[in-house]
Amino acid sequence: MTDHPSTGPADTTPTDGDTARRLLGRRALLAGAGGAATLAATGLVSGSGAVARPVAGLPAATAPTPLALLRRMISFDTQNFGEGGKTRAHAQWLRGVWDAAGVRSEIIPTPQPDNVHLIARIKGTTSARPLLLLGHSDVVPVERENWSVDPFAAVVKGGEIYGRGALDMKGANAASIAGLLRHVQEGHRFERDIIVLTDCDEEAGSYGSGWLAEKHWDKLDAGMVLTEGGWFLAQSNGTTPMLVTVTRQDKVYFNLDLYASGTATHSSKPIPDNAIVSLSRAVADIGDDLAPVHLTKVTREYFAALARATDDRRFANAIRLMLGTRSTKVRERAAALVVRYSDYPYLHSALLRTTTAFVIEDAGYKENVIPSEAHVRVNCRGIPGGEKPRDFVARLRRTLRGKDIEVRLGAPEGVSEADYLDQLDETWATAPASLDTPLYDAIERAAKRTYPKAVFSPALFEAGTSLGPWRERGIPGYGVYPYVIDNDQLIGMHGNDERIYVEALERGTDFMYRVFDGFRA
Repeated sequence: MTDHPSTGPADTTPTDGDTARRLLGRRALLAGAGGAATLAATGLVSGSGAVARPVAGLPAATAPTPLALLRRMISFDTQNFGEGGKTRAHAQWLRGVWDAAGVRSEIIPTPQPDNVHLIARIKGTTSARPLLLLGHSDVVPVERENWSVDPFAAVVKGGEIYGRGALDMKGANAASIAGLLRHVQEGHRFERDIIVLTDCDEEAGSYGSGWLAEKHWDKLDAGMVLTEGGWFLAQSNGTTPMLVTVTRQDKVYFNLDLYASGTATHSSKPIPDNAIVSLSRAVADIGDDLAPVHLTKVTREYFAALARATDDRRFANAIRLMLGTRSTKVRERAAALVVRYSDYPYLHSALLRTTTAFVIEDAGYKENVIPSEAHVRVNCRGIPGGEKPRDFVARLRRTLRGKDIEVRLGAPEGVSEADYLDQLDETWATAPASLDTPLYDAIERAAKRTYPKAVFSPALFEAGTSLGPWRERGIPGYGVYPYVIDNDQLIGMHGNDERIYVEALERGTDFMYRVFDGFRA
């Protein structure tokens, strides 16, 4: 038992925002320099009192800048090592931000200490089903020794802001919340409720969106959901917007465990029957063997848009060849050219096939003992409508036949492999979110207004999100990371020196402002 029961009341702990509101009141927040003072009191702006850059043609607002929000978000160490992150301090601060803007919010504790969700709700003018904005506050762990800066200091240098979560996804949260607050500060009303869920346990843990939906669905019931996902890609110069995407489908996530066995013996007399050597050979074989290319309606539309968007003629021609051929051999060769010519090769390779990533390896326990077993975990992501996970697993087992490697599907505890493959089949067959919704229309309009020279397209997300509870109920969910990135920044996601451009964050806030503008009353 813990002191944070799942069925307990919402957190009512006083926050810095509560104090600021009592001392200065909401009017001060809305009144020029007084508003800036209020924001400074809640830790939202720098010492210069900087305020949000307004959208062209709109009046200036005193909403916090996205950079100020993001720097504060990064400063909270919400690392999730696999059992959930400690998000309470972050949630209490953000609750103060909502309080200062006059928006009601509540903290939902989970059974794990200091692991909480935060839900804010901006009331609309009609009973239309709400729009839910879903963003996670937990982040993956850091390897501090491999960072060039403190990963929680939110250092700005060379026009980029560094920090764990800068890209995934505190940056998206900052842009979205800054855009919403700008509307609130300007006195705008929305034609439906807008719910902002800042959840925990997205990266791992037992109390994420699934747990929250089971316990508090009445707080989350919505008609559409927007979360992390689609990438805003740049031309070869790394900054000019090229392709703006919104994801309507995630790849299918599953794990495999590979085991090799050998003879345990004294390390002074090595023998050929070595588990580590056998496993290493198997890993090398799989690592060199790309899964076949599978194009679906969703990925065909994406790559066709990419061919129109790029200013690299070789890249565009390779894409068109890949899309136009009926020959499997020609398609594979063209796909190899697509990846070679792409400025985002790892992203585009992942959108073409089932991927395998070797993520955890363990073997041995003492330096003078050759162990009898070695293990590696393989994280896999399949394309919905492409190669079925069961077919991929069967093909992998054929590849490793005769190598004395056992392949186990990483099914949840108590679930058989057969039943888990059936579950994966259902996920694989889930239809992408509809393109005929007010949210998709708002995203498309915002993209064309904010990035008029870029091509807009729906897409497949190569990773996963917290959208499961809504998708299970047939509620359409979409994803965007609302800032233009280059390939080095993309590699920094879950890696070292994670960062995004400050200017891209500001422009991404304009984009999110315009998305919400589509729901003005």
